Amino acid sequence: MSERRTLGISRAAKDGARPDVSNFNVTGARLERLKERARQQRRNPTDAQKALWTALSGSGLGGVKFTRQAVVGSSVVDFACSSRWIVVSISAIDANPEVDALQDRKLADVGIRVLRFTEDMVLHRLEDVVQTINAEVNKPFDKRRARARFAPGMESAEG
Repeated sequence: MSERRTLGISRAAKDGARPDVSNFNVTGARLERLKERARQQRRNPTDAQKALWTALSGSGLGGVKFTRQAVVGSSVVDFACSSRWIVVSISAIDANPEVDALQDRKLADVGIRVLRFTEDMVLHRLEDVVQTINAEVNKPFDKRRARARFAPGMESAEG
């Protein structure tokens, strides 16, 4: 039985690691809880998630594959494109913006590009949301460079 791959960074915490990404890797019981939460969310999607999944599924966005309700690091994201290191999250009406910002920063800190939209935006301006995602998918991106930013002893070329 082969292990199912999820978008993530295989990175063990090491001395000298940046404190904001040193605990990105999740294992054991916590990982199993995240996987179960992702399964539950796939079984019970919101209307916004259903609408956006219709646009993203089946490589509908220029042949780029997205998965829904994926475990990425210590988070469950609504949609993930592992080949482009992009995640798309939909904020619920009652979402805590501070929690969303923290999750986005943790993902961005390891080189993952995060796109966040509100449920209202997805439901009422779906075409604009899809165009934004498509533009990000088509931006030049070098996965090796993003990974290199977090190798021990290496500094980011971007700052």
